[in-house]
Amino acid sequence: MSSIISKTNLSDSVVQMDILAPEIARKRKAGQFVILKVNEQGERIPLTIVDSDGEQGTITIIFQIVGKTTAMMAVMKVGDEIQDVQGPLGNPTEIENFGHVVCIGGGVGVGVIYPITKALKEAGNRVTSIIGARTKSLIILEEDMKAASNELIVTTDDGSYGVHGFVSNVLQKVIDGGEKIDHVYAIGPVPMMKAIANLTRPYGIKTIVSLNAIMVDATGMCGACRVAVGGKTKFTCVDGPEFDGHQVDFDLLTNRLRMYCEQEGQSYERHRCGWQGN
Repeated sequence: MSSIISKTNLSDSVVQMDILAPEIARKRKAGQFVILKVNEQGERIPLTIVDSDGEQGTITIIFQIVGKTTAMMAVMKVGDEIQDVQGPLGNPTEIENFGHVVCIGGGVGVGVIYPITKALKEAGNRVTSIIGARTKSLIILEEDMKAASNELIVTTDDGSYGVHGFVSNVLQKVIDGGEKIDHVYAIGPVPMMKAIANLTRPYGIKTIVSLNAIMVDATGMCGACRVAVGGKTKFTCVDGPEFDGHQVDFDLLTNRLRMYCEQEGQSYERHRCGWQGN
């Protein structure tokens, strides 16, 4: 059991929690994740470790309310306990001084890119960060990202805040400005990561993406999180979660993520209606 130490609503649909998990807090590195199960009947879901406090023994997670489990977590209170928290899982981000790095986060993906951005700056990189969301109310961690970056640019699809447009539009302007970019890290919705990878490919800019595929056991045994990278099958839980964006088959990933949309939607609606059956 892991107790909820603090809880903050970052927007109407995004929640941040600090959870007591001392061993994970001491060992985790940027880019790694945990698998959570709320109760005995609950499903297992992967969530990136946004931050940790080794002295307090806590880890920070951020999630968007998109299904039954995240809806259940959203109504939990400080002092409530999550039955299982396993981690740290996945390979940590390769952190070194590359030079000029652009970190891009879309939507709740900003929570995933934040610890990577922070680690890259601490390693001596000059970090330009671009974060975006559909509208102003969905922008998260702006001040944290600003502190972790040398330059931060905020975008909104509807123009309600920051630059009007997509994160890919801003990246194109940075490239067109002639400034050398050594690495790009892009994390967010699959269409966004695909767009960034397609944009950087002609320029030969190394682009790393983080894939949040369907996961079950998170040990590589079940094969549920398989993705195609460079024409080969990889398992996100043990081979990732980060991969070369120019090698990822995003169309296959999109199709696999849609496999259980109908069942997930039914489960969420039953939960909202108070259904007690299976």
